[in-house]
Amino acid sequence: MQRILTRIFSIVFLCSAVSSALASSSDAQTRILMVVSGYGQAQGKEKPGFEFDEFAKAFLVFRANGIMVDIASPNGGAVEADQYDPNQAYNREVLADDAIMRKLNNTLALRDLSDHSAAQYSGIFVVGGKGAMFDLPYNEPLQNLIASIYEKQGVVAAVCHGPAALVNVKLSNGEYLIAGKTINGFTNDEEQLFGKKWAPQFDFMLEDKLIANGAKFQSSDIMLEHVAVDGNLVTGQNPSSTIGVANAMLEALNIKVKPTTVYKDDRTLAQIAAYLDGDDAALQHITTSPETHHMALVGMYGYYYLQLAPTEHKQRQALALMLLAQEAINNPALDVQIAKTQYQLGDTMASRQTLAQTLKQHPDFEPAQQLLATISQ
Repeated sequence: MQRILTRIFSIVFLCSAVSSALASSSDAQTRILMVVSGYGQAQGKEKPGFEFDEFAKAFLVFRANGIMVDIASPNGGAVEADQYDPNQAYNREVLADDAIMRKLNNTLALRDLSDHSAAQYSGIFVVGGKGAMFDLPYNEPLQNLIASIYEKQGVVAAVCHGPAALVNVKLSNGEYLIAGKTINGFTNDEEQLFGKKWAPQFDFMLEDKLIANGAKFQSSDIMLEHVAVDGNLVTGQNPSSTIGVANAMLEALNIKVKPTTVYKDDRTLAQIAAYLDGDDAALQHITTSPETHHMALVGMYGYYYLQLAPTEHKQRQALALMLLAQEAINNPALDVQIAKTQYQLGDTMASRQTLAQTLKQHPDFEPAQQLLATISQ
C-alpha cells in the first residue's frame, strides 16, 4: 500500500511540476511581432522610413510587461528611421538596449514568415512613419500574416501611418479585415499640415482608403491621442497615441498592464486635449509646472491648430496656447502670428502691443513691419 501511495504522490508531483513548467513556459513565450517600414533612406531625406519615437515608446511598454519582441520589415536586414532626437528619454533608453538594437539592425524578412510563423505570435504591432504608406500596403506576406494572427484571435495593432498595412488585408471569407470596424490612423487634416513633402507621392490618403474599404473611421483633433479598439483590432491616430495603443494591445491580450513612464511630450498634449475639451484649468496646470511640460510644443500646437480652426472659439483657444508659450519660444514669426490673430479677433490694441514688443527686439523684421502698417491704415 505504501508503495502504491508513494507512486501516486510521485505522479501527482510530476504532473504538478509539468503543469507549472508549461505555465511558466507559456508566460515566457508571450511574443509579439513589431513591423516597420523598410522604405526609408538617408534618415527620411531621400525616402521616408519609420518613426523611431513610436517604435521606442511601444517597445518600452512591451519590455516593461515582459513581452518578447521580434522585429520584421518587408526585406529584412537593417532599416532606416526618419530623423529623430536620440536624446529623448525613450529613444535614449532603447538605443542603450543592445538586444533590441541588434534585432532592429537585422530585422526578419516578412517574406520568410509564413502562416506557421503566425502561430508563435500573440499579436502584431505595426509602427508608423510615412514609409509605411509606400511598402506595407502592398506586402502580401504581411497581409497574410496579419489575417492569420487576427483569425487565430491574436491582436492586430497599428499606429499613425501603420494602419496603411491593414487597408488591403482580406480574411478567409474574402472580406476586408477593416470592414465594419472602428478604426483610426493619421488623418487628412494631419497630413495636410505635417505631410506636405511626401503626401503628393502617396497612392492614397490613409483616412480616405480606410473609409473606402469599409472602416468606421474616428479621430480627435490633430496630433492628440486617440485609440480605437474593436475586439482584437487596435489602432491609434498619431505618434501621441503610441503608448495608448501598446497598452490597449496588451489589455486585449488579457495582460494586466504595468504603469510606465509618462513622457513630457505626451503629458503636454494630454493637457492641451483637456483644454480644448473645455477644461480651462489645464492651461493653469501647464503654467504652474512648466518643468514637466514641453512649453515650445504648446505654442507650436496652437500655431498649427489655428490653421484648421473653423470657429472663433477655436481660434481663441489657439491664441491662448500661442500666448502661453510665447516667451519660451521667443520667435518673431510666432509673435506676428499672435498679433495677426489678435487683430482678426478684433483686439487691435493687443495686436499693436505685440508688434511693438516684437519690433523692439527685432526692428528689421519685415512681416511685423508690414502687419503694423496694415493695422495702422
